[in-house]
Amino acid sequence: MDENALIQSAREGDLNAFNRLVLTYQDMAYNLAARMLSDFDAAADVTQTAFLSTYRSMDTFRGGSFKAWVMRMVANACYDELRRRKRRPTTPLEPLDEDDEEIESPAWLADGAPSPEERIEQAELEKAIQSCLNGLDSEFRAVVVMVDLQGMDYQEVSGALNRPLGTIKSRLARARLKLRDCLQHFRELLPSAFRLDHQRTV
Repeated sequence: MDENALIQSAREGDLNAFNRLVLTYQDMAYNLAARMLSDFDAAADVTQTAFLSTYRSMDTFRGGSFKAWVMRMVANACYDELRRRKRRPTTPLEPLDEDDEEIESPAWLADGAPSPEERIEQAELEKAIQSCLNGLDSEFRAVVVMVDLQGMDYQEVSGALNRPLGTIKSRLARARLKLRDCLQHFRELLPSAFRLDHQRTV
C-alpha cells in the first residue's frame, strides 16, 4: 500500500495504517527532537506527543508532503517544550544517563565503528556541534537540523515550519554562519579545511 493510501485509511480511522506511517517517520521525528532538545527522554516524549497530535488531526491534512506535515508537528512540540524550559529551566546542557552521569557520546550521534581515539575525537566534536546548535534560536536550529542533518529540501522545510521559502533560505544561511563562528572555538577538533585560520597558517 502506498503512502497516499495509508494516509487515506488513517484519515478514516485505520490505526494500523497510521502506525505504518509512524514507522516510516519515527526515526526522523525523534532525531529532530533530540537535536532540538538535547535530551533523550524529552525527545521521546515530544515525539510521542507529536504523533498523537498528528493522529488526532488527520482529518485536517489537506495533501502535499506528509513528511513536512509530521515534522511541523514535531517542531511545534519542540518549541512548546523549549518555551516551558525557559519558564522552568531544569534541563542540563548535556544528556544524562540513569545514574545522572553525563553521557559523553549520545547514541543518536553515534556513527559507524571508529577506533577508540577516533571515537573520543568524534564524541568531542559532536558535543561541540550540539553545544553550538543549542546556542541557536529554536527556529534557526530547526532549519539547520532539517536541511543539513536530515537532508530535507527547502520546500519541505518551508511546509514543515510554515514559513516562506525565502525565510527558510535566509535562516539557514544565518544559522550556518553562526555555527561556523561558534565552532571556531573548538577548531582543534575540526578538520583543517574547516578552520577559518587554516589559510593563514605558515
